[in-house]
Amino acid sequence: MKTVFTPEPTTPAQPSRTRLRGLGQYGLLIAFFAICVVLSLLTPRFLTVSNLMIIVTQVSINALLAFGVTFVIITGGIDLSIGSTVAVTGVVAAMFAHPDTYPVIVPVLAGLAAGLLLGAFNGLVITKSNVPPFIVTLGTMTIGRGLALILSKGRPISNLSDSFNFIGGGQVLGIPTPIIILLVFFVICSVLLRKTVLGRYMYAVGGNEQAAKASGIQLNKVKMVVYTLCGGLAALAGILLTSRITTGQPNAGAGFELDAIAAAIIGGTSTSGGTGTMTGTLIGALLIGVISNGLDLMNVTSYYQQVVMGIIIIGAVVLDSMNQQKNG
Repeated sequence: MKTVFTPEPTTPAQPSRTRLRGLGQYGLLIAFFAICVVLSLLTPRFLTVSNLMIIVTQVSINALLAFGVTFVIITGGIDLSIGSTVAVTGVVAAMFAHPDTYPVIVPVLAGLAAGLLLGAFNGLVITKSNVPPFIVTLGTMTIGRGLALILSKGRPISNLSDSFNFIGGGQVLGIPTPIIILLVFFVICSVLLRKTVLGRYMYAVGGNEQAAKASGIQLNKVKMVVYTLCGGLAALAGILLTSRITTGQPNAGAGFELDAIAAAIIGGTSTSGGTGTMTGTLIGALLIGVISNGLDLMNVTSYYQQVVMGIIIIGAVVLDSMNQQKNG
């Protein structure tokens, strides 16, 4: 008879780690608001309703990708293929999104199916071989980019229907649809991670694989689900991006995986696994978006922006390493 793992605070260390995670999130939130205050003083255009809407709309794609990566990193893995998944799913969706052909649900489902398949492929190879996730998803990144170019014949796919373009460019009650989609999936991912058995299993697998296995958790099934979920969220981001720019671009999503991983790490997701929250990841994505927008308003070139983001990422990883040493 299998023993079901339920991660209860059985040792004094666990409540302590939970408190530290909470303090870290409060610190991140304080830093976020402090940066917003500084930017609002440096440029009066920053703290306007229209600009804040633009920031959250732009952040929505990276945040969706970061939610999927958070699932993966919590289990101790990594996914470098999500940028290519954005391109493939965008191209596939665009192929079925021409006017007077299919209902809008068809390109959406086609794109989601493509992303889920790529994610499942990652999970299958990782669980059935001893190849590290870094190598597997690096290979899938190349495969996905090639598939996007093959399906599109190397050219953007345009002439998309108005109903499809509404997904990324429309508004509901004055709120851009990307923001609504972001909020809906933030709630879904948060509930999945914090309130379900699967979420507890993710933390257990990332915290200690051997202990999780001894507790009866089927590691391969958890990893399969996690990588498939990551592929599905990347597909949603790809559909959203394609709808916003009104073309299926085979070169879309290049470098997106780095921004998504950065958002998760800045938000407190531990690179060693077992720690992370969707709230932290969302704040991390917003922080990246706010800094990028503020630097744009101050006419800082993208070259310097990359340097700033690199410093922030290194700082987040260093802090994570210091916390691990303290907790160890």
